[in-house]
Amino acid sequence: MTAELTRGQNHPLPRTRLEIRVSAGTPIVAGATLGDEKGTVHGVEWVAHPGTPTLPGLEVSRQAAADHRLAVDLDALPDTVHRVSVLLALPAGGQGPVRFGAVAAPFVAVTDLDGDEVASYTVTGLDRESAVVALELYRRQGAWKVRAVGQGYAGGLAELLTDQNLPQAHQLAGTIHEAVARGLARSVPAPPAHAADADRPRQTAAPAHGPDHGAAPQGTPGPVPPVSPYDTQSPTGPQTPGGPGQHGTQQPYRGGTGDPAPAGQASTPTGGGPIDYSHPRRQNAAPPPPPATPPAEPGRPTRPVAGDATGWSMEERLYNQVWGMFEDLSRTMAAYRSAVDFADSRMEKELDQALSDPRSRIGGQGDAAREAARARHDQLVSQAREVLDRDVAQLLAEAEVVEPALPAAFARWDNPVWHAYRVPMEIPMALRLGDLHLPEADRVRIPLLMRLPLERGLWIDSGRSASLDGSVSDSHETRRLGLETAVAHASRLLAVYPAGEFTVHVIDPAGSGAQPLAPLVRTGVLAAPPALGAAGTADVLARLTQRVDLVQMALRGGAPDALPPGVDTSQQLLIVNDFPHGFDDRAVNQLRYLADEGPAVGVHLMMVADREESAGYGPLLDPLWRSLLRLTPVPDDHLADPWVGHAWTYEPALVPPGSQVLQQVLAQVAAARRSWGG
Repeated sequence: MTAELTRGQNHPLPRTRLEIRVSAGTPIVAGATLGDEKGTVHGVEWVAHPGTPTLPGLEVSRQAAADHRLAVDLDALPDTVHRVSVLLALPAGGQGPVRFGAVAAPFVAVTDLDGDEVASYTVTGLDRESAVVALELYRRQGAWKVRAVGQGYAGGLAELLTDQNLPQAHQLAGTIHEAVARGLARSVPAPPAHAADADRPRQTAAPAHGPDHGAAPQGTPGPVPPVSPYDTQSPTGPQTPGGPGQHGTQQPYRGGTGDPAPAGQASTPTGGGPIDYSHPRRQNAAPPPPPATPPAEPGRPTRPVAGDATGWSMEERLYNQVWGMFEDLSRTMAAYRSAVDFADSRMEKELDQALSDPRSRIGGQGDAAREAARARHDQLVSQAREVLDRDVAQLLAEAEVVEPALPAAFARWDNPVWHAYRVPMEIPMALRLGDLHLPEADRVRIPLLMRLPLERGLWIDSGRSASLDGSVSDSHETRRLGLETAVAHASRLLAVYPAGEFTVHVIDPAGSGAQPLAPLVRTGVLAAPPALGAAGTADVLARLTQRVDLVQMALRGGAPDALPPGVDTSQQLLIVNDFPHGFDDRAVNQLRYLADEGPAVGVHLMMVADREESAGYGPLLDPLWRSLLRLTPVPDDHLADPWVGHAWTYEPALVPPGSQVLQQVLAQVAAARRSWGG
């Protein structure tokens, strides 16, 4: 029976191999410290955090996320360890919440390897605190217990670690936040959450594995929809990507039961149900005005329909549906991988028990025990795979319906919608940057949709590390592929914006990108020919820096329309090829300034660069790389989803070889620009 703890209560632990599960409504950092009998943490090597996630007997998450699983083996801890403190903290330096009083109360549960919940605790009563010791596992007279602590710290991780007598508290807190920032930089921002979604129930879907699979805690409260760490409001317009927007989000996808939690609060934990990995804001029948849903055959699931999500327009419904598929596959895969991990752990435990009994080593009894353990393992994995295959088949059927219905901004270049392309009259909600997939379900390709206007710049990694399998090792080839990818993204941006509302500049100091840049140059869609040499680089950077300064001054003065004549008010994109060639220290500082300040006033970067070539600048450029979303010209598994943190393989949205669609689209864009310019 689960013990629902309140602050200060304790409960004995019947097992030494445990899992600690954390559920929160926003990305948080989870870690743990090891203390002696007095609770003192003697050094940084006694702290598990995203930068150092594994210690003897302890493993924590590698990035900030709304849900965490911490593995603990109390028998494997050093003998000098008598206390394990579970720490939660809000990421520092981002654009998300800065105090726990602004988010739903975190829920923490201790489970055994069978998934049975031993004890749970909802960390309530927090306000200005940005870090908290949620639980502690402590050893008393040879037995381990868990205690609900709930001690918060307004001074964040540094104050928390100082309170545990760690001498290097401030340095370690900085190291942890640095590691978290690197993790967030590779995470795809979640779509904006609708305020009303907090009032909707989290549905009870069929679990990915039964009670014997052991990967699901009982009584996990329904979490608030995750909030992107990049949620901001841009001065350039009423809606920015990742921010609280005018567009709605999805309704529950699968019919749910249970009572909704009040907005901003976690629901009361209830026992008896496994954790639900299904997407919380979708439904089978689309909201009004609903598309015609084909009737399902008896005993079969409802056939998928394009636009099966909420929204004021078909574009918005498709956008929400794609993100719903993304989250569904993330959570389905989390359930499958958790079930496989449990099966592996259970088999390992059963084999250890068989080998520890001397009687089983005589005759065939030991062999029989090993065969039985392996058979149970295979059965559990097979059951989990059946559930995964069922869910993947449903998502694959949905993808086959959704893909042909996508508008040009969301569609692949080989979609027939591009053959009917016309320059739009308004900006779309989002832009397709490529496809994402997971190795266990590589048939399901999820479009990577990024909200417009862009909030983060893009970095096309032209280094050798960009190749997932090492198939592209020639540096010249990776540079060419990187610039071709940048041209495809820039062309799509030009195509989806109304005439005159998006301007592209190019810096190519060595002139090495003439061939990949040819489609942009020949059609005349660039603001000016690509800038060459150090002088051309300095001129473009100076003009864009001046534009950022002027717009910022106008906004601060409360007169955004009082800009000097001749200032281009359209969105600006600067493509930088072959960085850092042609850049001196002044140019590098200007580039960093544009990366930091530009997106808020409509100036965006697209870097085509190999990070190793700029290693001479040391840590000076680390903030620049973190501020950009890293993409690759070849498939690479470097992006993470915002819900579970899986490593997704990204493939860029490139023009098919031999296709003329890019030239045709750019020709229409150029004609519209000439007509608009008079």
